[in-house]
Amino acid sequence: MAEQRTPGMTALPSRWRDGLEQFAGAYPARFAIMVFASMNLLFAVLLMTPWATATGEPTPFVDAFFQAVSVVCVTGLTVVDMATHWSPFGNAVVMVGVQVGGIGVLTLASILGLTVARKLGLRQRLMAASDSNPSRVRKGVVKESQAIRLGEVGGLLRTVALSVAVFEAALIVLLLPRILLEGKPFLTALYEATYWSFMSFTNSGFVPTVEGLEPYATDPWFLGVMMVGVFIGSLGFPVYFVLLRHLGAPRQWSLHVKLTISVSLMLFFAGGLAYLVLEWGNADSWGTADFGQQVLHAFFLSTMARSGGFALEDLGLLHNSSLLVTDMLMFVGGGSASTAGGIKVTTLAILFLAAIAEARGRKSMEAFGRRIPSDVLRLAVSVTLWSATIVAGVTIVLLEITGAPLSFVLFDVISAFATVGLSTGFTQPGLEDPAKVILALTMFVGRIGSVTLAAALAASQTTQLFTRPEERPIVG
Repeated sequence: MAEQRTPGMTALPSRWRDGLEQFAGAYPARFAIMVFASMNLLFAVLLMTPWATATGEPTPFVDAFFQAVSVVCVTGLTVVDMATHWSPFGNAVVMVGVQVGGIGVLTLASILGLTVARKLGLRQRLMAASDSNPSRVRKGVVKESQAIRLGEVGGLLRTVALSVAVFEAALIVLLLPRILLEGKPFLTALYEATYWSFMSFTNSGFVPTVEGLEPYATDPWFLGVMMVGVFIGSLGFPVYFVLLRHLGAPRQWSLHVKLTISVSLMLFFAGGLAYLVLEWGNADSWGTADFGQQVLHAFFLSTMARSGGFALEDLGLLHNSSLLVTDMLMFVGGGSASTAGGIKVTTLAILFLAAIAEARGRKSMEAFGRRIPSDVLRLAVSVTLWSATIVAGVTIVLLEITGAPLSFVLFDVISAFATVGLSTGFTQPGLEDPAKVILALTMFVGRIGSVTLAAALAASQTTQLFTRPEERPIVG
């Protein structure tokens, strides 16, 4: 006998779906945060299960929550030994989590929808676009004179899926022979190469072995491949999209692509040279090694400081001046809509372009023959100010809780907010649970972005139909 369904049984799920769609359309930023928070909690539950640990004992919720947020936010900070704590199931959860977090939850959902339905609706385009452009979180009209237009989102999603697969596969192929030279069985080497590949491209910074990078600490090939993986991952999917379309025609590259690549290269070389000078003669780091190794280590740290998260030395032994340089590089981070964190290199570029325009007495910012509108500067200032405020506030709270040195606390707070993963040892086992929760929330806020958070917290966005009288306060 067929089961009889009451009208309410089918209407209720439909009502929930309609309500969710209405909420997503009215509050896209809040919807994005809700989805991302749900994903973090899901991975926390998975990592808390007995099947996720090597010993078969459940991981305490606070530790599981911290590691889940660090994984999904592709940060790399740890409060457990990642190489020994997790079972094969736990490591699989970690590897899936960094892929989800690196690509972007809404982008991943749109890719799956594109794969199943073979097309993208307007809502799916808007969801994916909000992952690639913070301006999209605002309700209302968004100007299309930008790096990725709404009509190009379908192509961008295909680029995301293709680039992740191709880049990570290439890294595996390049790393596998070197790991096999260590005498490890093929399956073990393949697992480690895959793990290193995932963690470098997604800028996560987790390591699969107890010895970490120590066996390769003087190997230019292995470290060079890791640097390339991190650097490419930090450029951002919109950059890949444009480069694939105009690879041999730099003149057709968008302003976003030119700024991202040029500023990223400048920070890479500036950071490497700074480390080379500041750590010269420091026996606790690489300062007394031969010149070639000093160059290798300095530029390796310069790459990793902008979101990679891998470290060859105990960072707590670096000179304070080097720690400050690392703080600045971490705070800037990588490219927009990339696997890297921070305020983004284009934000830094906009701030400097504004300063240059003001020094030259020009009314508008210009770069590569293009004029940049003033609303972009407002967004850059907003991102920087909110980010600095969050970092300062969290640092003050953790100083009160832990009593640790300011340089160490500030370093790890910036690392958490910018989703870098480098640490001076502040987050090692023994950190108080309240401090773990605060750092986890800092990673979460840093990954979703200060602009998205500000838009989500705003009760409403209204159009102002009048203009108040103008008056200039004294600045400077």
